[in-house]
Amino acid sequence: MTSLNTFGAIMTYAIELEGRLHAYYQAAGIGERAREADKRRSKLERVRRESVLEITLEAIDGLNEADYDLDLNDVTTVGQGVAEKTAARFYAEVAPKINVREAQRALEKIGKEHAALAN
Repeated sequence: MTSLNTFGAIMTYAIELEGRLHAYYQAAGIGERAREADKRRSKLERVRRESVLEITLEAIDGLNEADYDLDLNDVTTVGQGVAEKTAARFYAEVAPKINVREAQRALEKIGKEHAALAN
């Protein structure tokens, strides 16, 4: 179980999560959702690049990658809902732990997008 204990680790995981969701929706034939995931990935990459000078190296506790594992083999609507709920939970739990306001807002917004897709 890998700990998401730094700004960089969280942002890298978020970027990879959106990449996995992009591939998942692409394989499921849902191009619009795949494009949305790719846009979110690009946004996160930009936020990471722009925020790297602002971060302080405070340790972040209580987050582990295993808590946000996605079942990307289930492409049913139920499986898609579960994936979106997991992604929404990830963003809701990590956003308050980030000490860079722009990055925090971006994570919150992306979490809300996933929550809307889960319903």
